[in-house]
Amino acid sequence: MKGQEHNKGTLKELKVNIEEKVVDDFEIMAKNTGIPIEDLVVIALKRFASSHSDYKGSTPPATTK
Repeated sequence: MKGQEHNKGTLKELKVNIEEKVVDDFEIMAKNTGIPIEDLVVIALKRFASSHSDYKGSTPPATTK
């Protein structure tokens, strides 16, 4: 992860209000790893989006039998 490049290409600002604890945790992770907080956030968002592609309509919703 440290060797990968993130936030490549055109950037667009996303301003959100999130729980203080989440912000504090990301600040600690950025400090401990040397990875910029922006990169940590984009990694987390990309992983979430990848795991939930159905939210974007990219895959059919799971059906239960």
